Amino acid sequence: MGQKLSSRLIILDRDGVINEDSDAYIKSPDEWLPIPESLEAISKLNQAGYHIVIATNQSGVGRGLYDMDTLNAIHEKMNRKLHKLGGSVDAIFFCPHTDADQCDCRKPKSGMMKQIAERYGISLKGVPIVGDSVRDLIAGVNLGADPHLVLTGKGEKARASGQLPPYTAIHTNLMAFANHYISSHL
Repeated sequence: MGQKLSSRLIILDRDGVINEDSDAYIKSPDEWLPIPESLEAISKLNQAGYHIVIATNQSGVGRGLYDMDTLNAIHEKMNRKLHKLGGSVDAIFFCPHTDADQCDCRKPKSGMMKQIAERYGISLKGVPIVGDSVRDLIAGVNLGADPHLVLTGKGEKARASGQLPPYTAIHTNLMAFANHYISSHL
């Protein structure tokens, strides 16, 4: 089961990939706004047989900007909107810590990715990781994941940084990634 699932698993960052990002943090369900076509892209990937897992830094919890109930309500809103489109997310992994906590789960460290691999009993070698920042990609690349940058959120800034991992594929948005990935894995 493990290796078969690894070829059907896709890891997505949340803020800037699925929903609009904010330097002031997404602190409530009302502030959570999907990027156009992102939820449709997840549904399309699901319908093509892919399992979606989200890996997201949520230091707003550690900073006291919102609590776990609020984070759960934000994810409930996302899941409700996804279900209306026939899509779903298998799991949401998140790091509630700040940089000062020096945890191993906050991206760009790979602790959250290791948790995903352990939960599913798989290697992340070849699993696509989709993010809008260098730190999103490095967290997965360190475990063999394939990096995919979307130019939404902070993606343009990440592309211009010159620090992308080697062989990073670049996509306009999550729908462009979905279309490319599905067509290249038929």
